[in-house]
Parts: sequence; structure tokens; C-alpha cells
Amino acid sequence: MSTIAFLGLGVMGAPMAGHLARSGHRVTGYNRTTSRAESWLDTYKAEGLDVAIADTPAEAAKDCDAVLACLGNDDDVASVVLGDDGVLATMGEGALFVDHTTVSPALAKRLAEAADARGLHCVDAPVSGGQAGAENGKLAIMCGGSLKAMTLAEPVMQAYAARIVHVGDAGAGQACKAVNQVCIAGVLAGLSEGVRLAQATGVDTAKVLDAISGGAAQSWQMENRWPTMVEGDFDFGFAIDWMRKDLAIALGEAKAAGLSLPVTALVDQFYAQVQNNGGARQDTSALIRHLPEVQ
Repeated sequence: MSTIAFLGLGVMGAPMAGHLARSGHRVTGYNRTTSRAESWLDTYKAEGLDVAIADTPAEAAKDCDAVLACLGNDDDVASVVLGDDGVLATMGEGALFVDHTTVSPALAKRLAEAADARGLHCVDAPVSGGQAGAENGKLAIMCGGSLKAMTLAEPVMQAYAARIVHVGDAGAGQACKAVNQVCIAGVLAGLSEGVRLAQATGVDTAKVLDAISGGAAQSWQMENRWPTMVEGDFDFGFAIDWMRKDLAIALGEAKAAGLSLPVTALVDQFYAQVQNNGGARQDTSALIRHLPEVQ
């Protein structure tokens, strides 16, 4: 058993922290919105698990073997980790920090340098698999950091992971996540147009899915999102607000490398349209809303 602090108890972090508690760890949670932390505490206390909550990140991290975070953006992570009341101030030498937030590779490298200066170990470990993956403990995790840090982190992350890949040094996990989001954006753009074409030609969309999901067009997005896109159901999953944040990181990395990503840039514009039309908190499959409905 380890003592673990988990910072960020949203739709992803709450079940991830719960899996850690179910795996036998003592878990102290922290969330900026206190009511959400209290709800998480009540849920897992009811299972008889060893859980607690703290009022500040620094309090949560004090004397813990590992501190994990799943927050919103670069500013959130920098504040919680490096701020005056941040976790690095109270973590003991040799402890582990794992950041599951999708942030810029630059911040990931900065965190690793700050951790190293304090005798700590750091892994940038963004995840893929969405809310369902977090709830089912089946996330794919792409990691950047030293071999020593990975040796410490992997047994902890196994509580909620289906796949863990050490991509490279600090920042490599975040660079990999940028690639992941670029690929998802392109797939969803094609899938959106495919659904609309099926509807426009009048064929049975369920039978089209059955026919093409067994061939080269098959993807996770097709199998899991085609039916809900047909039904116009988008109130779940990974929000467009977060996808646009991630695509901004990817486009920024590309620009810095002198690379153009025209498809990704176009899809980001489509997402902006949906965002401006009230879809900011809808699942990324709501991308189809930028196309007119078929009458």
C-alpha cells in the first residue's frame, strides 16, 4: 500500500482516484470545488475504502509517496504544483509526481526540472480513453520521464490503465498526446461526413455501420460514436472545450517545428463553430453539428 494524493476529482480524476483506493492505497483527494471533493469522499467511504480529502494541494501532498494530478490546463497545473501552496513544497525527497493533465510539453519539462531540483521524480502521463476509460479502468497512458520515475509510476497507474507506454524523456508523453488528438480530430471529421452522407442517401445507417465497421474504415470512434451521432446525442464524453485546448497545443507544437497541419487547423475551425453554437460542453463527436442536418 502507498499513500497517494490525487488532485482533480472531475469526470476523469474521480474514478481514477477511486480505482487507486480500491487497489489498496490510502488516497487523499483534492478538488478546487469542495462539493465535488466531498461527493467523491462520500462515494468511496461508502465502500469502506481508506480515503480522505484535503483543503489545499499542499496539504493533500504532505508525506505522500506519490502525488497524481488530472486538472484542466497549463495554468491550473502550474498553480497547483509550483504555486506558493503547491505540492512540491510539501512532497518528501524521493516521492513521485505524475501529471495526467494534457498540457504543453514545455510545461511538462519545466515540472520535471523543478521536481528534479527537489530530489523528486516526475512523469508526464496524459491519458486517452475518455470518461468511459477512466470509469472502467481501461485508459491508455503515454508517458514521459526518466526510467526511475517510470519504475515508480507504472505500478500505481496500473490501477486504471489498459496500456502504459514510456515514450521518452520529460515532455514526450505530452507530445504523444498532441499526436493522439490530431488523429482523433481527423477521424471524427471523416466520420461526421460519412454519417451525413449515409443519411442523405437514405440508406439504413445501422446497416451501414454493420457493413463498414468490419473493414478498413473501422475505428474506435466509429464503433462508439456512429450510433450516438445518428441520434444527435452528445451530452457525454470529452468536451469540445477541452479538445480545442488540446488542438491548440498540437498546432502550437507544429508551428514551433515549422510544420503545417492543414486538416487539424480546419477541424479546429469547425469545432469553434460548434462551440459558438452552444456545443462547448458536448462530446467531441458533436463535430457533426457543423454540417447541416439532413431533412
